[in-house]
Amino acid sequence: PPSPAANLRPGAEQKVVFITARVHPGETPSSFVCQGIIDFLVSQHPIAKVLRDHLVFKIAPMLNPDGVYLGNYRCSLMGFDLNRHWTNPSAWAHPTLHGVKQLIVQMYNNPKINLEFYIDIHAHSTMMNGFMYGNIFEDEERFQRQAVFPKLLCQNAEDFSYSSTSFNRDAVKAGTGRRFLGGLLNDTSYCYTLEVSFYSYIVGGTTSAVPYTEEAYMKLGRNVARTFLDYYRLNTLVEVPLAPIPKTR
Repeated sequence: PPSPAANLRPGAEQKVVFITARVHPGETPSSFVCQGIIDFLVSQHPIAKVLRDHLVFKIAPMLNPDGVYLGNYRCSLMGFDLNRHWTNPSAWAHPTLHGVKQLIVQMYNNPKINLEFYIDIHAHSTMMNGFMYGNIFEDEERFQRQAVFPKLLCQNAEDFSYSSTSFNRDAVKAGTGRRFLGGLLNDTSYCYTLEVSFYSYIVGGTTSAVPYTEEAYMKLGRNVARTFLDYYRLNTLVEVPLAPIPKTR
């Protein structure tokens, strides 16, 4: 059998990218973006192979399954906005958050695991394009480093807007995944909320809005995955295919 990838060999240090989606059930675009990420990562695409060899992706595609099943817009079965309960999730009232948080804390406490990225995918009802929310740090250098990933994503995805990306720490958002984990994890970890418009995007240099389709959301997901290649500068490891690359779907 082929030897396991370097990042899965016993004793190897693992770089982990943790992705969650659909904590707000009504934000359906979040699922399509996540689907794009998953489809790409499990594909035979040369970039996907390199990413699988160097990074471990942990993905929880639906944090609020009961809310989705019921057709709720924002809450779980018991009426909780789960994205305000990361600080102290209850195993009984917020079981999905409790489980995911336990896993993240477990990884954080494991010296062999480097939890490098946490990205929570949402949809936005009033803004256009894809954009990110990040955290504010006193440390200027850390703050600058946090801007690298969204800047690279902006180069890869025509529908992603760096100018709409913002970094905040208002009290209302204190219980969100990004804010809570940004405070818990060490300064080599980056925590973001990835937002994508419910309806359309404007491509740079133009003024007309392009309506989002399921395929366009999935393409944003594929571009998020590809951006890790640039971030970790793994580009030289990609074997260039001779034939044109088919779409992942």
